Amino acid sequence: MFSKKFEIRWSDIDANRHLANSAYMNFMSHTRMAYLMQNGFGQQQLAELNIGPVVFYEHIYYFKEIFSGEPVTVTLELKGLSEDGMFFEFVHNIYNHKGQHCASCEMLGSWIDLKSRKLTSLPEYLVKGLDNLSRTDDFKMLTKEDTRKAGRLPKNINLDEL
Repeated sequence: MFSKKFEIRWSDIDANRHLANSAYMNFMSHTRMAYLMQNGFGQQQLAELNIGPVVFYEHIYYFKEIFSGEPVTVTLELKGLSEDGMFFEFVHNIYNHKGQHCASCEMLGSWIDLKSRKLTSLPEYLVKGLDNLSRTDDFKMLTKEDTRKAGRLPKNINLDEL
């Protein structure tokens, strides 16, 4: 299982003197990108392909507070992947210095072609780069329909009516 350790910085603490929501997000994002960069998804490779990752959602479940002076470990597992690599779902778990499970996050994302601004699949060699990542017990092959399972769709408004 891929993991990274983080020291809690002063700027990671919120007004309640525990780890801020934004710090959880940053630690998870850093862990994801560290794995991806080690497996062929570096900035240079992504620039050559003209693609970038996009996040559809991140759902965080908090179990236990984390305080300053307590380092954390963030893990990464693959929960889902489409056959062409276009869609991916990761699970992060955050543990305190005692190994206590403090938070869990499910993250769903895709890849975007930075020129056309449309979702795109990955080259096969990059899809294989995700094979090294451990999979959750409930891993599944994703389809486009899985990206809409929450039933959330955009609703535009008329700004003149506000």
